[in-house]
Amino acid sequence: MNCNMKTFKTILLMSLIAMATISMAQSKRMMKDGDRKEEIEAMKVGFLTKRLSLSPEEAKTFWPVYDLYQNELNKIRETRRGEIKDAKKDLMEMNDKDVEKIVDNEIAFRQNELDIMKKYHSQFKQVLPIKKVAILYRTEEDFKRELLKKIQERRNGMGDRKDSPPPGDKE
Repeated sequence: MNCNMKTFKTILLMSLIAMATISMAQSKRMMKDGDRKEEIEAMKVGFLTKRLSLSPEEAKTFWPVYDLYQNELNKIRETRRGEIKDAKKDLMEMNDKDVEKIVDNEIAFRQNELDIMKKYHSQFKQVLPIKKVAILYRTEEDFKRELLKKIQERRNGMGDRKDSPPPGDKE
């Protein structure tokens, strides 16, 4: 009995250590993902600021509106990410009703995204000249392309340099 109790305690202790290690690894990964999101957001703000050439007055009125816009978009995108994770099955193996739901949800997401863009478009026009609004939309697309290019370079082993400039900055 004493030997069994010792074995049980050893197994329990090892299990607790393993769970703590896994939990710490997950926390580090989540923190890393959060840090990465913050880093990308900071890069985006710099990219937009540089391209838009905002005056101090424009910046004061633009950024609060833009932050609300991004928060609304991020909220529906987060919901969509959850739905996409649930629908990662092979479409050919799913029944028609489930596939139809996935497609309908995608169309609804795009409509929601468009509705948010339309809502904030009128607000952007109130705080920026129309040419800067046009530059904003183009710059957002340019940033996405630059970011995707950087991600692809890192995956191919070319973007590991710490001194590489953020998207849009030229050395």
